[in-house]
Amino acid sequence: MSEQQTTDTHAPGELDLHLIGEGRHEELWTVLGAQVSTGSTGEVEGTSFRVWAPNAMEVQVAGEWAGWDGSAHPMARLDGSGVWHVHVPGVGVGSQYKYRIRGADGQWVDRADPMAQWAEKPPSSASVVWRSQHQWGDQDWLEARRGKQPVDEAMSVYEVHLASWRKHYSGDLYDWDQIADALVPYVSGLGFTHVEFMPVMQHPFGGSWGYHVTSYFAADSRFGDPDGLKRLIDRLHQAGVGVILDWVPGHFATDEWALARFDGTPLYEDPNPQRGWHKEWGSHIFNFGRNEVRNFLYANAVFWLEEFHADGLRVDGVASMLYLDYAREHGEWSPNVHGGRENLEAVQFLQEMNATVYKRVPGIVTIAEESTAWPGVTGPTSEGGLGFGFKWNMGWMHDSLTYMAKDPLYRSHHHGQMTFSLVYAFAENYVLPISHDEVVHGKGSLLRKMPGDRWQQLANLRAYLAFMWAHPGKQLLFMGCEIGQESEWAESRELDWWLLEHPEHAGVHAMVRDMNAAYTASGALWGRDNDPAGFQWVDANDAGRNTFSFVRRSPGEPDVVCVSNFAGQPHEGYRLGLPSAGTWTEVLNTDASAYHGSGVGNLGSITAVEGEHVGQPAHADVVVPPLATVWFRKAD
Repeated sequence: MSEQQTTDTHAPGELDLHLIGEGRHEELWTVLGAQVSTGSTGEVEGTSFRVWAPNAMEVQVAGEWAGWDGSAHPMARLDGSGVWHVHVPGVGVGSQYKYRIRGADGQWVDRADPMAQWAEKPPSSASVVWRSQHQWGDQDWLEARRGKQPVDEAMSVYEVHLASWRKHYSGDLYDWDQIADALVPYVSGLGFTHVEFMPVMQHPFGGSWGYHVTSYFAADSRFGDPDGLKRLIDRLHQAGVGVILDWVPGHFATDEWALARFDGTPLYEDPNPQRGWHKEWGSHIFNFGRNEVRNFLYANAVFWLEEFHADGLRVDGVASMLYLDYAREHGEWSPNVHGGRENLEAVQFLQEMNATVYKRVPGIVTIAEESTAWPGVTGPTSEGGLGFGFKWNMGWMHDSLTYMAKDPLYRSHHHGQMTFSLVYAFAENYVLPISHDEVVHGKGSLLRKMPGDRWQQLANLRAYLAFMWAHPGKQLLFMGCEIGQESEWAESRELDWWLLEHPEHAGVHAMVRDMNAAYTASGALWGRDNDPAGFQWVDANDAGRNTFSFVRRSPGEPDVVCVSNFAGQPHEGYRLGLPSAGTWTEVLNTDASAYHGSGVGNLGSITAVEGEHVGQPAHADVVVPPLATVWFRKAD
């Protein structure tokens, strides 16, 4: 079909097409895809379909309204932009469609719309015309967010896989509103500041947990229409809970009806098999060297932040994007133009994405799942950094879980695994992640990683979480850990909620609630997470008693001292160095009887007296319970 000038009033304008060609259209979803048009009285006139397929020979839109006969609606290629367009009168929200493309190879194929904002429920794969009707009620939340810097705020994140958090007795999924009815009061009642949703973008296989995406702009139709997700986020915001979305720009699903060889050529994927195929995950890798592909991805990031009011994006698999030799043997990769292993185009994309979203949406945050020593992951792009707000601290996670798995009799020989993280704790802005990856694939639940009998396992779990919450960095905990989930996570079934009928598991739940409350009320624990001045060891070397003690501080906030005893017996008369004399309130004791602990403690407070001890100007003789963490906050 010959190219046409953009004289059609329903077609994209010249500026839009220019920006698309330059790879700089930050609101791509408002131009491409299915765009519903209405008349002066609000009635639907029809829908304009626009798709980028620069190497296609012909493109049609095939819809249910025409018996899936694509020849009824041939599309015109506009100006040299690679964008094809047709306006179909009378078609509106809910209509199913696909693009029928005769590719560069001469073959006709049906493709879902890359820009579709709704899709059929899997295993069906048609795109669905959509236009949101949601009226937001979270203006106060958004206004407050604009003035905040997440690195300086409290952040305790509850990670959720929506399909397996709760299910109906029949095994059917909750819909968006049923999730909201249950999740909003649960998370806000536990005091988490944020939820993080594992991918909510359309994906065909539930067992992939959402990390093999087919429709990047469409919310998962298993739970209902896209406005249902908006209502869920709106209700969380109105309850004071932020929302972080998992986002997967590193690779995409191979389904033949989706993005792969979209116009008969490797369009979205890198054409070089040494760069375009992820052998570890069995998926395609985006062509980060192509302007339009980078535009598709960073506009997608903007879409979820602006259209769905998300407060942040956790970017999956960043390490796999940064290195050309990731999961590749010698001879399976080629160096960059400088002879190195860095993927320079992916670096450019990540910097471009971060710079764009932080400019457009003040107060949001991006978080990198990145496990290597790449410098400046959270450094500003103006100084060559990647520009993320936070990076997952995988080293802390690995070291601390390895230590906790040891019997207390042997922990003294591994003491450094709990202190080493402070060597680099301020090199980046960190999130401490106990994520879904740590409780699946034979790793067992967090509870089952702990040694000893059931009482000891639960005590270890409570002590570990309170040590984690006091450690520099923001917190992330996967669902189920807060109830002492016994079995490892499986996406096919809901959490073991029946455990809360047992007092020992209800005790973990209550401890997490009280810990979050004490955490958010104590600015010393989060106000200087990224500043060495916010942390000081009291005693990092008490290996013989498996005990760690440190101070957290922030300007204008009372100091908090954390003491963790990972030995199996209490320490009576333990001389604790403290930053000042006076009364210190015991604001959290994980061994409290209310949490099904042994009830050992300090009757609510301690009194410090002048006198140097382990470098601190004051001290008090305290009781440190067994397998427990205690927080003391300065009271005067």
